[in-house]
Amino acid sequence: MEERKKFSTRLIHGGSEPCRETGSLIPPIYQTSTFVFENMEQGACRFSGEEEGYIYTRLGNPTLQQLEEVIADLEGAEAGLSFSSGMAAISGVLMGLVRSGDHILCGDGVYGCTYGLLGYLQDRFGVIPDYVDISDEDAIHQAIHPNTRVIFLETPINPTMKIADLHQISKIAKGKGAQVVVDNTFATPYGQRPIELGADFVIHSATKYIGGHGDVIAGLAVGRKEEIDFLRKSTLKDIGGVLSPFDAWLLLRGLKTLEVRMDRHRMNAMAVAEFLEGHPRVTRVFYPGLSSYPQRALAARQMDCFGGVISFHVTGGLEGARQVLDQVKLCHLTVSLGEVTTLIQHPATMTHSAIPEPERLRMGVTDDLIRISVGLEDVTDIIADLQSALEEVEG
Repeated sequence: MEERKKFSTRLIHGGSEPCRETGSLIPPIYQTSTFVFENMEQGACRFSGEEEGYIYTRLGNPTLQQLEEVIADLEGAEAGLSFSSGMAAISGVLMGLVRSGDHILCGDGVYGCTYGLLGYLQDRFGVIPDYVDISDEDAIHQAIHPNTRVIFLETPINPTMKIADLHQISKIAKGKGAQVVVDNTFATPYGQRPIELGADFVIHSATKYIGGHGDVIAGLAVGRKEEIDFLRKSTLKDIGGVLSPFDAWLLLRGLKTLEVRMDRHRMNAMAVAEFLEGHPRVTRVFYPGLSSYPQRALAARQMDCFGGVISFHVTGGLEGARQVLDQVKLCHLTVSLGEVTTLIQHPATMTHSAIPEPERLRMGVTDDLIRISVGLEDVTDIIADLQSALEEVEG
């Protein structure tokens, strides 16, 4: 049996065998909407599933298939599925798993648009979401109902950086007949592989670290082949949040440098986190790599890389946050994360602004909280920019 290659080798060589027809080192982009059948019988057999083959890019495409195979391999899953955005992936998976009257248990913190989707499912289709402290095992047990079909988690949570014990939560879910869906965007498969810890599905906003360069919008999901095949033939096919072949090619290109980028993100983030922790205008820093991080032991146990996202509280509340964000020069004031450039934003008024204030505050997304996605610039320049901005915060 062939030995499984190391992660970095799989990143470089996965889905990129030279083209047999031309010898091109980089596989071609199959930029086509449809595929020609040899005859009517072949077309009928492909539509019925009797014969494998491509029909229409919404139903499958060689470039998308390469990407799906690579992400499944990296996550240790049986199969993968690509979507036109991270939210399309979340929507496709959740809508494929639940019915009217089912219950979704969520960690105590989700991305603002995920919160909006869950509210939409509740209002229109009677799917009931609840939120629970993912660090409290007893609370999780008490919050699971007989109709709980899914436990949905971000880990680390955006933007509070709280971590879920994936092994323990997956064990609880299995005992209750629920499936665990993990948004692994912040960690990437290089930093964390939830399938190996018992999760059923893993989702990525591939817009972020997997693409890595801020030039593509995409989503990915992995899981068991039977269930991924069902999602492909149902929520992906019929709702239609399909990734374009060119964007899939961009992700395949981005994945090749994932490990080297994540190592630099991690090193820069650690230096920035230590700087922030020692600054008098910063009251608290959340980064799993810090020795002061409350869940440091859990982070070290289930993560191989702590990533490049940091959140921190500044003095002065909302005005203090505004003073920092209006003064940065090198750090770009914008949403998103995982790019080569350092990005900084204010969750309470931006990415999580759609969440009602009482719920937002309960999640820990306060007015004085700033999130920074540390890029690949020289870390001394990043720190100098933050130092200059923090000087504007009144004591």
